[in-house]
Amino acid sequence: MARLPGRRGPRGIDVLETMPVSPWAGPMRWMLRLFGLAVLTFLYLPIAVMVLFSFQEGRSVTFPFRGPSLEWYEKALANQQLIAGLVNSIWVAIVVATLATIIGTMAAFGLVRSGVRFPNGIRIAVTMPIMLPGILLGLSLLIFLARAVGVPLSLWTVVLGHLLFTTPFVVLIVAARLSGFPRSLEWAAADLGASPVRTLRHIVLPLIAPAIVAGALIAVTLSIDEFIVTFFLIGPQSTLPLYIYTQIKFGVTPEVNAIATLILLGTLTVLGLGALIASGGRRLRRPREGAV
Repeated sequence: MARLPGRRGPRGIDVLETMPVSPWAGPMRWMLRLFGLAVLTFLYLPIAVMVLFSFQEGRSVTFPFRGPSLEWYEKALANQQLIAGLVNSIWVAIVVATLATIIGTMAAFGLVRSGVRFPNGIRIAVTMPIMLPGILLGLSLLIFLARAVGVPLSLWTVVLGHLLFTTPFVVLIVAARLSGFPRSLEWAAADLGASPVRTLRHIVLPLIAPAIVAGALIAVTLSIDEFIVTFFLIGPQSTLPLYIYTQIKFGVTPEVNAIATLILLGTLTVLGLGALIASGGRRLRRPREGAV
């Protein structure tokens, strides 16, 4: 009996590996592996160097490495301006992520489920703030809020500015998930007597939760990293990107690397917890699916 392609033979050898192929296949695989390794090195080597120099002794961020030392972590945690900027950035990111997730999810439902005319045109209009340069977005918001409306600049104006370009990302991600959502599950729940609210709570939201969480995480990342819009809309307060920008003329010290390393550690922790929660939810749903 002939074996199917891709099935393992009696010795655990893939049948595809025994098929005749081009003599350049082996070198091409190695070239692709080396290319992938080079891309990963290019992406993650600067982050590794940043973490390494956060433990450097002295102000110079140059090789040879001298350390390890926790000197700059102590100085960073004792720097009130830096900590204040970090707290403001985290506060703005949390508020922006919360509002952008709620607004973007509701807008995605309206875009996918309401049957509006010209949905592609509306989608382009929703994503327009992403396409605009940050300097034009920040300047237009400054003129509108400060001059036309007369709103004093503060962290709340920064929140409004960040919402303008983070909400479209949530809309796109959640709308893509809703477009591929099987409506038959909702019809089945309604046929069994579930109310629309209960169907939304127990059927729809759990299945689109990964897209909602992904949109929220992107909103957090974009908000913390944003500089240009924040620069135009900030009041007397400061954020972490603004603090780093003001310190460039004095020379960036390793305490910035220390704070960035702590942020990286916190991000990895949040992502790890999210992965554990998602995997736990899948394990809880499997027995129910098997029992049906």
